[in-house]
Amino acid sequence: MARYGMAIDTKRCVGCNACTLACKQANNVPDGVFWSRVLTDGGDMPDTPASKDGHLSMKYYPMGCQHCENPACVKVCPVGATYKDPETGVVRQDYDKCIGCRMCMSACPYSGVRSFNWEDPKYSLGHAVGDADTPEHQKHTVEKCTFCYQRISKGETPSCMDLCPARARHWGDLDDPESDVSKAIAGRSYEHLLEEKGTQPSVYYLV
Repeated sequence: MARYGMAIDTKRCVGCNACTLACKQANNVPDGVFWSRVLTDGGDMPDTPASKDGHLSMKYYPMGCQHCENPACVKVCPVGATYKDPETGVVRQDYDKCIGCRMCMSACPYSGVRSFNWEDPKYSLGHAVGDADTPEHQKHTVEKCTFCYQRISKGETPSCMDLCPARARHWGDLDDPESDVSKAIAGRSYEHLLEEKGTQPSVYYLV
């Protein structure tokens, strides 16, 4: 068993969105849907700087499902389609069980990390891309980042780790002090998003 998590170095992240594209390709994410985005602390538009006392600063926050230790989404799902995997700690979605009620979307405090397929998923290409064992996307279901479960279940790393040119991401078992993510957290100050909500995210933002 493991308790997987990720640390993202906000001093190294340059907001290039390579992680966004890697996620979309590896998971065959439909057109118009993104499981991963890069936000800034200055506003909703890309590359918006923050301003304080006339001084500008830029800080990027790659954003996806936070895979919380205490996930609000799991508590409200009436059919168990949203659940916390006991072997990995990853918060997962079972598309076959999902009834499209979107209770998980309402309960999640992290706006925009989930999407809902109102129609059959559409793609610009005429064939699937990405990992062969990626679950097929379905109409009337909620979906989100899975930490690339199809990869981590085989001992591989999530796709967003592979293309990051700044090497801003650290991945591994939070319960293993020798893992990359544990070492990164131990040596740096960090913050959680919306920590006051009590969800205990498994994504750490190094500051």
